[in-house]
Amino acid sequence: MLAELALSPHTVESYWLDIRNFFSFQSRLAERPTQGEGHEPDAQEIFLYMAWLRAQRVAASTLARRLSALRSFFAFAVEEKALQNNPVALHENPRLPRYLPEALNREEMRSLLAVPKLDNKNGYRDRCILELLYAAGLRVSELSQLTVDGLDLQRGLVRVFGKGAKERLAPLHGLMRQLLDTYCKQWRPLFNPLGKQLFVNHSGRELTRQYIWKMVKKYALLSGVRCAISPHTFRHSFATHLLEGGADLRVVQMLLGHADISATEIYTHVQTERLRALHHQFHPRNRM
Repeated sequence: MLAELALSPHTVESYWLDIRNFFSFQSRLAERPTQGEGHEPDAQEIFLYMAWLRAQRVAASTLARRLSALRSFFAFAVEEKALQNNPVALHENPRLPRYLPEALNREEMRSLLAVPKLDNKNGYRDRCILELLYAAGLRVSELSQLTVDGLDLQRGLVRVFGKGAKERLAPLHGLMRQLLDTYCKQWRPLFNPLGKQLFVNHSGRELTRQYIWKMVKKYALLSGVRCAISPHTFRHSFATHLLEGGADLRVVQMLLGHADISATEIYTHVQTERLRALHHQFHPRNRM
């Protein structure tokens, strides 16, 4: 998973915990007279495992993730000839509810971005982080891994490594380029960075995702934004505001770094509302 699929350590850890959870359940089944310890998992055990999870009121998204982890693991085992058949191959994924992404409106975003003060190194760094989350629609893991070498302020681009180590170039608007230029020349050296990470803490080391999460919560509270907010809210707002402005869904897909257009289609409600408003405004029969 790390070497061939280039998945993040966090994803690998999550899959490992999911797989361990199944084998813990299987060890209980091994106590039944019909089962012997060390036997190959079968489709019936997968069915019983999923039924047990549902009895524990596990969320559908967690069920889907655990099933995906097992399907990948057993496919690998079959490929390595450790198993004859994948017991999850024919097991259907649970149907997941589709939730509309939570996004800030433009006024809320403007108020939030204005909170960090630009007269000290912490405030300037934090302002750059918030602006960049919104300017490029970055995931928090992508932002924490940015390096100084990945910036091309002359052309207004930043090199981003997304899920599966997929590389993309994200464009930066004029204000973002000015903020980053000043940050790199004037404020970043004050943190005494130990490496090439763009954003560092007081020790000069890479900022953690948890730190960025807490920082976003703090500035949201200071700005008066009362809805539930996280770093991912900036990504949702980025996509929503682009579509509101008339951007094509395929363009937004490329900017977000989505491998599949289906991942971007959660934002189509924005286009639907925009089309409805245009129809209401311009259809001659409606104006009667």
